[in-house]
Amino acid sequence: MEVLSLSRMQFAVATYFHFLFVPLTLGLSFLVAIMETLFVRTGDEDYRRLTKFWGKLFLINFAVGIVTGITLEFQFGTNWSRYSAYVGDIFGSLLAVKATVAFFLESTFIAVWFFGWKKLSPKMHLASIWLVAIASNISAFWILVANAWMQHPVGFAIRNGRAELTDFFAVITQRFALLEFVHTLGGAYILAGFFVLGISAWHLARKRQVGLFKKSFRVAAVWTLVFAVFEIAQGHMNAEILHDAQPSKLAAIESYWETQSYAPLYLLSWPDGDNQRNSVQALGVPSLLSLLAGYSPSTEVRGLQEWPADQRPPVLPVFLSFRAMVGLGFVFLLIGVWAFSARQTIETKTRLLRILPWLIPLPYLANQLGWTIAELGRQPWIVYGMMRTSDAVSPLAVSQVGVSLVAFILVYSLLGVVDFYLLWKFARLGVVEEAAVPAGAQAPQPQSMSATA
Repeated sequence: MEVLSLSRMQFAVATYFHFLFVPLTLGLSFLVAIMETLFVRTGDEDYRRLTKFWGKLFLINFAVGIVTGITLEFQFGTNWSRYSAYVGDIFGSLLAVKATVAFFLESTFIAVWFFGWKKLSPKMHLASIWLVAIASNISAFWILVANAWMQHPVGFAIRNGRAELTDFFAVITQRFALLEFVHTLGGAYILAGFFVLGISAWHLARKRQVGLFKKSFRVAAVWTLVFAVFEIAQGHMNAEILHDAQPSKLAAIESYWETQSYAPLYLLSWPDGDNQRNSVQALGVPSLLSLLAGYSPSTEVRGLQEWPADQRPPVLPVFLSFRAMVGLGFVFLLIGVWAFSARQTIETKTRLLRILPWLIPLPYLANQLGWTIAELGRQPWIVYGMMRTSDAVSPLAVSQVGVSLVAFILVYSLLGVVDFYLLWKFARLGVVEEAAVPAGAQAPQPQSMSATA
């Protein structure tokens, strides 16, 4: 196997593994902040205990996510040095802002939140977890902007044989970046919602701490439904942006071979790449693909035959990944509606309580499918239309990349086992009862949101 394939495999392993932890961090940080807000506003001790319980799971996930993210970024210098040399002026500046602003902000305030329960006023302690949640999502913004630039490069000029940044504002405000950001966050928030729903349901099904987990279930049920609806409503906008910025990816997603206006969307099809057609093609909705791509039935949609074979994405994996992702999106909506409608009497809904814990892996899968579409659909370009992946790889020996790939798999597997074991262990344990306040002592009282710190 050549260096290019091994390097791509190594980066895929690192990316897929890292993205097991990122979505839960992004969504669970806000859910923990919401629960602590309810504690501060109402004085209900149950919400303080829930905040600590879900906060512990958040911290475990956060720690492993940080470790895997650092090793991922190092690969730009080790395995993709030609890419870094060519576009480092742009890509590097985005990663630098992420590291110097968002990462240090979230890392600082997560320590303040963890150690500050007895040292800060309730209002200031609450502010620290909100800053963690906001900073975590800001950190994701810079990473996703960097990826969006690879998908749709703007705001640069080629000088001295390399791409140089000319318009930083254009890079961070381009529509492709903003849509990628909100779509990725939507998936992350759904994952966090199912995580809380599933663990709460597990305890409720066993009649453990029913009062506590019913409250966390209600919070997560509202949260999950909101973002399940949001993700489907927002997702259709990706067809329009791909039509303009990455038409070959849109064609691969729909296995669309011939360019035409009034393009139908086939509900049942199967690509035949060897013959540049679909071996199965049925249940077409007239002009629907054109409507999605340009809000007009006359919008011209370019087919895969417009590009040489070596410039087309791998059609079958992109095509299948998209359909699986969309199908899961509608499953999330249905489950979100069910959980929301049952939230007030959830302890009596035995069927839903049995199902929900088994559904926790599905949002993880949907997020991984989304990245498969984004990255495979961009091929053969590492920077779309500008630099091929084959031109970006470092001049390394096969043995070097092979050894590092095996090492990554072994280390990541160990980290994954440790992380999921700890999540499983503490999730099953439930909310740990705290020691009673000694006689004569007075527990600190929560303050209302209008009180001064």
